Amino acid sequence: MGARRSAGLLLYRTREDGIEVLVGHMGGPFFMGRETGAWSVPKGEYGPQELPEDAARREFEEELGLPPPEGLLVPLGDIVQRGGKTVTVWAIEADLDPADAVPGTFTMEWPRGSGTVRAFPEMDRFAWLSPDAAAPLLVRGQEAFLDRLVRHLTG
Repeated sequence: MGARRSAGLLLYRTREDGIEVLVGHMGGPFFMGRETGAWSVPKGEYGPQELPEDAARREFEEELGLPPPEGLLVPLGDIVQRGGKTVTVWAIEADLDPADAVPGTFTMEWPRGSGTVRAFPEMDRFAWLSPDAAAPLLVRGQEAFLDRLVRHLTG
């Protein structure tokens, strides 16, 4: 098996006091009750047969249950997360109401060893946050995408 790769879309919108980005809180028992390091850009894994841009759009729809917005994709590059997964993200200017999201689900045995398989939302809530507010909440390394977006918009 090759290196794990993930792709995602970071939505941003402009407000009077600056920009906001749409991030999601990861679902499931491991992130319940956690905030710091428990939020992410909507993203997911893809295989060698899929283009990263296509995967980013597909994963957006899977994670939010909403079609990906149309518009210009701004490449924010790659990061390598602690587990070795390479994450590629594009920003896109768009607005949506997080209350409209219908997150996709995953199943896992919970509690572990119980024999009970339960479904959990991939992301259990979404929020528009300023880059400064989002940065400490994101999975380590993903804050680089916020820095790159701000540089792109102000550069």
